[in-house]
Amino acid sequence: MAGYSVEERAAPHSLEYRLFFKDAAGRYISPFHDIPIYADPGKNVFNMVVEVPRWTNAKMEIATKDPLNPIKQDVKKGKLRYVANVFPHKGYIWNYGAIPQTWEDPGHKDENTGCCGDNDPIDVCEIGSKVCSRGEVIKVKVLGTLALIDEGETDWKIIAINVEDPEADNYNDINDVRRMKPGYLEATVDWFRRYKVPDGKPENQFAFNGEFKDRDFAVNVIKCTHEHWKALIAKKTDGGEINCTNLTVSDSPFCCSQECAKATVDADECGASQTFLQRLLLALSHLGDGNQNRVCVKG
Repeated sequence: MAGYSVEERAAPHSLEYRLFFKDAAGRYISPFHDIPIYADPGKNVFNMVVEVPRWTNAKMEIATKDPLNPIKQDVKKGKLRYVANVFPHKGYIWNYGAIPQTWEDPGHKDENTGCCGDNDPIDVCEIGSKVCSRGEVIKVKVLGTLALIDEGETDWKIIAINVEDPEADNYNDINDVRRMKPGYLEATVDWFRRYKVPDGKPENQFAFNGEFKDRDFAVNVIKCTHEHWKALIAKKTDGGEINCTNLTVSDSPFCCSQECAKATVDADECGASQTFLQRLLLALSHLGDGNQNRVCVKG
């Protein structure tokens, strides 16, 4: 994991679950702001933070509005979110994640799509043979991109492959995916088009009629989102509720000490424990309603 490690707090598939990141020295960091965008700038190899391993269904994501941006499960209307198995697919059909130090600015109208950004780091679909682990940081070679229009927002999906994949040398552009994995790009469009339909939402739309753009186009999109992130972290752009606390961007007004970072993690754990206790007490109070389900605590 390129010297990075993760620390789980609370149980997976719970509202309290958090996955915090540490650097090689064991210091807490933000995967959004402190992991460099580039693994190898000269070769346009980027770092990718894996949020969702292939074939799984829990909608995990970097919590952009939380201090230190741990990975947690997305929540809608108080319920944990899962993507449905949309035939013939099982869960996510790639290792899914984000490139750190990128941001799709909701105040910037994309010149290619005519829509503003979705307020998140740029998404990556990694197509290699290995099923990665949640929180793993891998080095990826960019191959192309798909422009999803999600509820009126630009939501770029970068297609990439792990540089350590046995077949990585055979992939250098989007046409190599078409040649080496027939049907995979079509399946990707189908997945993104229909994955919200089981939740009662309409099919998603795409810019460029769902056509994939090539590697150079994709790399340029990533570089643009990196510039937007730089403005965000320097407070030159209003990020709204985005939490920019970081430990490594020295000229950022949001840069904090490791002591501050550790206190943030400890406070989050304390808050999660309180939330769990509140829910437990609520459940017990419901059990105590009526005469047949009475809870008796003996002293």
